[in-house]
Amino acid sequence: MLPPHLVSPRTLQRLPLYVSYLHSLPKDALYISSTEIAAQLGLHPVQVRKDLAAVGAQGRPRLGFEVQTLLRLLTTYLNGGTQHSAVLVGMGHLGRALAAHLGFAHYGFTIQAVFDNDQNLVGSRLAGYEVQKMENLVPLCQTLKPAVGIITVPAEEAQGVCDLLVQAGVRVIWNFAPTHLAVPKDVTVQDEDIAASLALITKQILGQQPSLVPISRKEESVRDGIL
Repeated sequence: MLPPHLVSPRTLQRLPLYVSYLHSLPKDALYISSTEIAAQLGLHPVQVRKDLAAVGAQGRPRLGFEVQTLLRLLTTYLNGGTQHSAVLVGMGHLGRALAAHLGFAHYGFTIQAVFDNDQNLVGSRLAGYEVQKMENLVPLCQTLKPAVGIITVPAEEAQGVCDLLVQAGVRVIWNFAPTHLAVPKDVTVQDEDIAASLALITKQILGQQPSLVPISRKEESVRDGIL
């Protein structure tokens, strides 16, 4: 059973880190302690225990957490206990990398179809998917009913793609194009702005921006209410 409460945004951001780490463990690993997890991820052990307790995980004295049980609790919390589908539009370098990313399955997401307007790509297989032509986007999405539409096209094409996804009934857009998308009120857009991140990194390199990461574990612990 899922915990009845919502976790904090900071905790939610850390949960995928735990999932990725657990997947990296040897297949014969049976138990893992919060101390071991914390050491590998650069976190405070108390913070790890709080995060895991928030999703209902309970460790055993001297043994720690049963790996597969903990992994199941984390993934169930993250995906709501159900599988979610997605379509991806734009099979350039970024689109192909995302389509080939095995991590989607860890969080209950499956890419069902990929699209591109390049006739040299349409009909070919990239990252394990047959590239569909754009004319198929609306009818295919209306049939597949994907939960998420992923946009990895150039900025000048993004709004048109977004409009097609919305027309097809997609209500969550994951946007990698460096542009603002106008959508109806019932549609959610999650922007991944690489340019904005690069700007912050550049300022940090130049010493003109405070660090985006905690200066010390103690400071992070204070902010998260451990100390």
